[in-house]
Amino acid sequence: MAGALPADEASAHPGLLARLPDHRAINFRCVGSGRPTVLLEGGYAATSLAWTKVQALIAPRHRACAYDRAGIGFSDPGPLPRDGAAIASDLDLALRAARIPGPYIVVGHSAGGLYVRLFADRRPREVVGMVLVDPSVEYQDRRFAAVFGPGAGSLAPLRTRAEGCLAAAEAGSLPSSDAALAPCTPAPKAGQPAAVAAARLAEAKRPATWKTQISELDSLWTSTSDEVAAGRRRYGDLPLVVLTAEGTYAGAPAATQARAFALWADLHAEIAARSNWGSHRVVAGSSHLMMRDRPDAVAAAIEEVSRRQGGTRR
Repeated sequence: MAGALPADEASAHPGLLARLPDHRAINFRCVGSGRPTVLLEGGYAATSLAWTKVQALIAPRHRACAYDRAGIGFSDPGPLPRDGAAIASDLDLALRAARIPGPYIVVGHSAGGLYVRLFADRRPREVVGMVLVDPSVEYQDRRFAAVFGPGAGSLAPLRTRAEGCLAAAEAGSLPSSDAALAPCTPAPKAGQPAAVAAARLAEAKRPATWKTQISELDSLWTSTSDEVAAGRRRYGDLPLVVLTAEGTYAGAPAATQARAFALWADLHAEIAARSNWGSHRVVAGSSHLMMRDRPDAVAAAIEEVSRRQGGTRR
């Protein structure tokens, strides 16, 4: 079990492995105790480890479970396409297999914001609150293209990189001395245990890792967006907080930076307005990776949602 390992090596091994009916394993990392259970869904290519800082803050009051989607981290790959419906179904089945009961507060970052909305549609009675962390929005590419022109919301650069990594992984040439392939394999961090570095490298060398990422990208503004659009238009009294990172478009050209941020914030405000208890706020001092930059803001939003839905229960 991961808990019996040295703390700095725990991330080199799976946590709680849930076995799906088709025998695939989905990896959860759960800490803390208390209800509602908080489910943490990462963004594109993120593993459960993305939520470590947030989990540490909310564990005293909640059981907080992050997980690796199929084909990511320590979870087995799933059948293609890896669209939102497939991802939400996997989470549904994995929670049952792992015996992680509701009620749930679901938290989704970036693309994970779409996935938790689909999961909430599957479990409307058990999802009692939702926090969306700088979330992607259905048909986001169209919304940006309508303001900034064709290609403004394109995922092509990410896909091109993943395609190159896939070809290298299939050829067995990772890690590579080719500078173009450097992003495919994470460089070991100072003081990082060898077992952790080896686990990250093993994930990068698996072709399934890159096939999963490509399929998620290809589905995001097509079938996943269609599935979200076909879901609930209103969330009634479901407590909902949508957080917008102040610095998401800090690297955009000066001429478009303010307009890009304004559009981003407007899209998030639209989602918040779907709930009678919806709230939208901008988080200062944060890039798109808010769970890393401002875990306190994410934890505070989770606690706010918990209080609104009736309080934390032991």
